[in-house]
Amino acid sequence: MFRFLLPLAIAALAVQSAQAENDRAPPGALTPSAVAASRGLTLADALALAARIHPGLSAAQREIEAVDGAREQAGASPNPTIGLEIENTRREERTTTLLLSQPLELGGKRGARIEAAERAREIAALRFGQRSADLRANVTAAYFAALIAQERLRLAQDSLALARTSRDAASKRVAAGKVSPVEETKSRVAQASVALEAVQARGELQSSLHALRAAIGSQSVAVDRLDGSADTLPTAPSLDGVEQRLAQAPAARLAALEVRRYGALAQLEQARRVPDLTLTLGAKRTPELDGRNEAVLGVSIPLPIFDGNSGNITEALRREDKARDAAADTELQLRADALSAHQRLTTARTEALAIRQEILPGAQSAFDAATKGFELGKFSFLETLDAQRTLFQARAQYLRSLADAHRAATDLDRLLGAGAEQTALISQEQAGVKP
Repeated sequence: MFRFLLPLAIAALAVQSAQAENDRAPPGALTPSAVAASRGLTLADALALAARIHPGLSAAQREIEAVDGAREQAGASPNPTIGLEIENTRREERTTTLLLSQPLELGGKRGARIEAAERAREIAALRFGQRSADLRANVTAAYFAALIAQERLRLAQDSLALARTSRDAASKRVAAGKVSPVEETKSRVAQASVALEAVQARGELQSSLHALRAAIGSQSVAVDRLDGSADTLPTAPSLDGVEQRLAQAPAARLAALEVRRYGALAQLEQARRVPDLTLTLGAKRTPELDGRNEAVLGVSIPLPIFDGNSGNITEALRREDKARDAAADTELQLRADALSAHQRLTTARTEALAIRQEILPGAQSAFDAATKGFELGKFSFLETLDAQRTLFQARAQYLRSLADAHRAATDLDRLLGAGAEQTALISQEQAGVKP
């Protein structure tokens, strides 16, 4: 009985877990179980799923919430102090004094704290946006890497079918006594080589899918097929457009905010040089006054003799200078990386378009002619095999160019901080020739 009930119990638990997962999701949200049930994963689905479940994005949001708490604390005023003093333990001679002291911050300390906390809040929000842009870029890069790996597998399977056709044609010609049996042996070797490439392509696809799941943020996303076009080429912005977006790049804005934050911290340390004032108000009861209370007023202020906070001020000012130098270094590196990614994107696009429009049609035409000529006995198998190898190499090079273009485009988006709509909306420039 237990053998029959155990599979049913496991299935029920699996259904319950999937239902609980779907119940936790907001209405209309894409869940891993929904992805598993779908026929193919689109780029938009992958981006939406990553934005909802990736732990790195959730951690960045938690940082914003933590900084909000620090901002609230920065605006708090110091608490008052209540004290009780008793002189003489004899009841008839006892003097009791009740004091209430309130520190008053001078020199703009509270405003400087709030300013520093505000800058920290802006930095946390910007880092959240930067993490979102990185996530979109990572998911997009992983998606197109898996999409191209899927296309490579299809290409290998098509190549294997063509190799089988060539082998069958060679076998028929050998059986008819038109060519040497060596030609059939060569065709079988070529088929075995292509079959090995298909195995490698299948393994590469599985690795790419694992990387895509990791980029999305969950290995439970059961995706086996991608619904997209590997022929889609990303657009290349102009150099003027890249230059205009550099100033608003996340890294540049973050470096500028760091300078402002350290400046606010330096102002806070300078404000701390001004000593705080403490006001005291109380009541004193002595036996001489027959139980009546006597008002007590006082004021105190520390003397800045031994500690003028000069060391902290120097540290804060030097850190501000360091942040300013780091911002200049970030600007230089950002410009170099963005221009490099732009050049790689332009080169990869030019190469892919040249292969698509010029090389692939010629290689396909030569292969078709060689195959037909071999069947008619006009060409040798070596000539047919060479035409087939040329076509396969052109297709493989085309896929490599597409992969290079997508990697460069995602790197550029990551550096310049493209929005979600700019990242997801890739140019719908479709191929005229399928690889």
